[in-house]
Amino acid sequence: MKNFGYSGEQYGIFRKYALNTLFGFAIMYAFFYNGRMNMGLSLASMTSELHISTAQAGAITSSLFWCYGFGHLFSGRLGEIFGNKRFILVGILLSVLLNLVISFQTSPAVIAVFWGLNGFAQAMVFSPGIALSAKWWPKSRRGFASGIITGFAGIAQISAWLCILAAFALQPDLGWRAAFRLPMIPMFVFGLFFLFLAKEEPSTVGLPDYQEEDPEATALEAERNRFLAEKGKLYPYISLFKNPKMILFMFIIAIIGIARYGLITWLPLYYVKVMDMNIKSGIFNSVVLPIGMAVGYFLMPILSDKIFKSRREPPLIICSVCAAVAIWIFPYLRDIHIAAACLLLVGFFSAINGLVWAFAADIGTRAFAGTATGMLDWAAYMGAAIQSILFGAIIDSTGNWDYLFFTLSILFLITVSLALVSTKIRPRAA
Repeated sequence: MKNFGYSGEQYGIFRKYALNTLFGFAIMYAFFYNGRMNMGLSLASMTSELHISTAQAGAITSSLFWCYGFGHLFSGRLGEIFGNKRFILVGILLSVLLNLVISFQTSPAVIAVFWGLNGFAQAMVFSPGIALSAKWWPKSRRGFASGIITGFAGIAQISAWLCILAAFALQPDLGWRAAFRLPMIPMFVFGLFFLFLAKEEPSTVGLPDYQEEDPEATALEAERNRFLAEKGKLYPYISLFKNPKMILFMFIIAIIGIARYGLITWLPLYYVKVMDMNIKSGIFNSVVLPIGMAVGYFLMPILSDKIFKSRREPPLIICSVCAAVAIWIFPYLRDIHIAAACLLLVGFFSAINGLVWAFAADIGTRAFAGTATGMLDWAAYMGAAIQSILFGAIIDSTGNWDYLFFTLSILFLITVSLALVSTKIRPRAA
């Protein structure tokens, strides 16, 4: 179907606002991490000034982690009910305010409570953002949209560090409190940028909704909308939890969460303990992993559109096999430069998240893409929670780091098996 059912003039307007909405959200999200990565960089100063014990510090940091993970389970659906753009803006404002409130606190317990609430606020943005993009990007172009969003999410880790380190440099007298104040300025400013640039859906600018080129996608969305009207606001959860394809992808993203955070968490320590590097060099060399991930986040969903005709499983399978092989080889490399190059490949091929978020919009359609994204993001963070227990136990019990990399390789091969099964299952509406 040419131009997704639009006339030439309509399509020009549609494309303009689709790009505005996509980049408005993506650029805003590149600074949204300021409101949750600041704790990690300021924790040492905070614990020293407030005499916080290690156990209390763990309770503070984990309060956001768990609230953020479970917040995703509900935020996608709530965004669809109350309006995705409105819900995102509320999340930005709440996170800014909660960070500012934390900067004035002296009690560890109070900080933990507000940091947990900030986890819920931070969870209010991503799933509704994917749902918002689904309103503007049809299935055949959805990989591009997902690639842009996840690519900017990769950049967010770098921009957050720069903003937080700049806050410490500009206001050293504030100590840890600077990280909860100055970085909120770009976060708020780019929230306003998103407010004025993004549009909720085509009808907001006087256009009809786009028409899908894929007849199967059109039929699935029609059925989803019909069931949603008949069965109520909780139906999306019932439908998706009953969907075998969705369950398979929840396991896939949970396993990827285990592997991704396992690599990010344990690699700096591996460099120091096994490769006899100092801490700074270990951290520097492990930076190549998120760089590889950022590139993979951007490219792989786009390639799934261009090469695989919006089928997400084939590139997922290829990436998982390559990641498993690269991880298997990595511990046998003793030249630091070759090891870093291998790690770059590990990061690139392990960056499967962008494919999964495109799948979320595919299976949820415009009817409830946010619900699907939230469920998958919840599964990803449950995997992230498991990894700290799993890999810590493996290293402590065996004392052999090879088991860590062996386990990671096996996990990626399991995702291959799950993705192969998924290719045999057709999406269904009920």
